[in-house]
Amino acid sequence: MANLNKVMLIGRLTRDPEERSFPSGGKVANFGFAVNNRKKNQSTGQWDEEPVFVDIKAFNRETGRKLADLVMQYMRKGNQFYLEGHLTFEQWTSQEGQKRTALKVILDDFQFLEPRRDDGGGGGEGGSRYQRSAPASSRPAMASPPMDEGGGYDEPHPAPQGAEGGSDTDIPF
Repeated sequence: MANLNKVMLIGRLTRDPEERSFPSGGKVANFGFAVNNRKKNQSTGQWDEEPVFVDIKAFNRETGRKLADLVMQYMRKGNQFYLEGHLTFEQWTSQEGQKRTALKVILDDFQFLEPRRDDGGGGGEGGSRYQRSAPASSRPAMASPPMDEGGGYDEPHPAPQGAEGGSDTDIPF
């Protein structure tokens, strides 16, 4: 039997990310995220937005992207993002001895959906390095690193290490 565990969300952070470090040297960034479900109100006939709140975890991986570091640097409460991830089911016992469970999303990738604010703040609200160059409707609906091919962001990927054009200050996407 085939299995698929993939989550794709567009929404806003409900709280600033919080970072935790492990004795092994790993890191996790936890944050809240909200998306809206549309539901027709039977009495008024109007469409109502019903928020759904999701807990997200981003880890630094030994090989590959350091998502926890990127989340801590660029994500702030209220910012809008496209997230891709997968579900995980967590179980634990509370301090009161009660069994607790939660369904959470483990972040695999994300994409900026808002322009950078021009207040000079890197990493503050809306402070991503990449500024939108086209409306969302012309951009493909997939998580990918910022791109410069008409529809992504106005700065290209940093060049691979050893290639010309890359610098140590580029974001490692």
